[in-house]
Amino acid sequence: MTTTNASSAAAQTARARTVEGEFDYIVIGAGTAGCVLANRLSQDRDVSVLLLEAGGKDDYHWIHVPVGYLYCIGNPRTDWLYKTCPEPGLNGRVLSYPRGRVLGGSSSINGMIYMRGQREDYDAWARVTNDPSWSWDAVLPVFKRSEDHHGGANQWHGAGGQWRVEKQRLKWKILETFSHAAQETGIPATDDFNRGDNCGVGYFDVNQRHGIRWNASKAFLRPAMGRPNLTIITGAHTERLVFDGKRCVGVEYRGNEVDYIAKAKCEVILSAGAVNSPQLLELSGVGNGARLQDLGIDVVQDLRGVGENLQDHLQLRMAYQVRGVRTLNTTSAHWWGKLVIGLQYLLLQSGPMSMAPSQLGAFAKSDPADQSITRPDLEYHVQPLSLERFGEPLHRFNAFTASVCHVRPTSRGSIHIGSPDPHAPPLIAPNYLSTDYDRHVAANALRLTRRIVAAPALARYSPQEILPGMQFQTEEELQRAAGNVGTTIFHPVGTCRMGTTDDPAAVVDTRLRVIGVEGLRVVDASVMPVITSGNTNSPTLMIAERASEMIRADRRAQRSTMSNEPTPAVSTPMSVA
Repeated sequence: MTTTNASSAAAQTARARTVEGEFDYIVIGAGTAGCVLANRLSQDRDVSVLLLEAGGKDDYHWIHVPVGYLYCIGNPRTDWLYKTCPEPGLNGRVLSYPRGRVLGGSSSINGMIYMRGQREDYDAWARVTNDPSWSWDAVLPVFKRSEDHHGGANQWHGAGGQWRVEKQRLKWKILETFSHAAQETGIPATDDFNRGDNCGVGYFDVNQRHGIRWNASKAFLRPAMGRPNLTIITGAHTERLVFDGKRCVGVEYRGNEVDYIAKAKCEVILSAGAVNSPQLLELSGVGNGARLQDLGIDVVQDLRGVGENLQDHLQLRMAYQVRGVRTLNTTSAHWWGKLVIGLQYLLLQSGPMSMAPSQLGAFAKSDPADQSITRPDLEYHVQPLSLERFGEPLHRFNAFTASVCHVRPTSRGSIHIGSPDPHAPPLIAPNYLSTDYDRHVAANALRLTRRIVAAPALARYSPQEILPGMQFQTEEELQRAAGNVGTTIFHPVGTCRMGTTDDPAAVVDTRLRVIGVEGLRVVDASVMPVITSGNTNSPTLMIAERASEMIRADRRAQRSTMSNEPTPAVSTPMSVA
């Protein structure tokens, strides 16, 4: 295995490129999907794999301490630092849009929550794509095969896989009480959100090992790093895909202020995520033809779905001041509290520093009286802390936060390039709360939270709503409040969605091959036709596991076919400008 480190530069002119080499497979992006693909494809020792990552190695200590997400999000060492366009549904606000820029990708900076979603999510994928291999019953064994679950193997979980799933290592009295209040409101208790029906309230399982973050790099990439057929290059900013006619034959990237080209004998696999995968397709001439021509980009394949169908979960942060119970706000307020917390983690890998960003979860219906809502459409992330906004200090009084998000939004946004410069950030327009239905669900989500907080279990702590505030009461006011407090919970998907080849909005087929071209696949969260009902990291891992099976099967089939054909003439090497 060869590892190289390089840094990006912004100069964009026609220039000569150094040939990095020729590989069977080139994987762009060492996030969750890319790490899985690099591991699985390089298991075949007769193939060569190149993995390109724009960020650096995951050797920053705050990546591995669970609470360190506070120092990774918004940090150029680990985050792309994207911003959205001004959002009309959020009263014109611009949001930070974190995406991992490091080995492990967003699994190195996310909330570590292990969540598959609901059975109906995958059954809907199967219907939309007319492919039963994406149904719940078909993908459940794939989830289990990757998994190393704390409870061992059973009907729902696997053991011995690379993706470690553990219980959290601490509890808070305020969270226990919120759970009881939710049950008093009609939300049942659950000890497992991952059996296909995630209805209930309970603690999230997390991707940790002994209180330390377990990212995709540790799980999948490090075990493969001794393989001579795997080359990993960090600091390599992929700028464009290279096409020979309709076939993708390589990639151009920049690192250490040097321009490179790498050639692919079999396939290029785009695993850059829901933001960067459509960006790279458009930069390379694959996308809406009229849009690309307006930017002066030659069209390789006119695919109007590239960058469309963006879906994300919008969280509505509700915060409550409480009395008579301690929360992290005051536990960490003084130096001695911080010292105790630090010693707990140093000696035992427990305590607040081992906390995932959200510990307690709940799934519920936004309106139990609405017969059209047949399964939970809200997800809660409950935290024993509060602050005005992410990145600011905790409040100086005891409080908790109940963030609630609509897990099946009907709003659709887009991600497109605004310039042919590959180093310019894309235009991210989530289009939150752009439908009447989503605005109504948001109002109901705020109402449900207030009903939970008003339940008898929490009364002894005298909760007082400080965000968004009790002055918002009517439907119109609650919708405006949702726009005030809503923010991304970091689950963008769908911008290169899969579908049938005759679907004009589809970008990839059900084997994740880009429609209309050869030698190119997209394997990441962007291929989801519909967002899953929950956190999206582990579903992305499942997609990559399935894709690796498909790619390896296609190669075996191709080799079998070629063995029965005359040996082809050797092609002329591609010239490099």
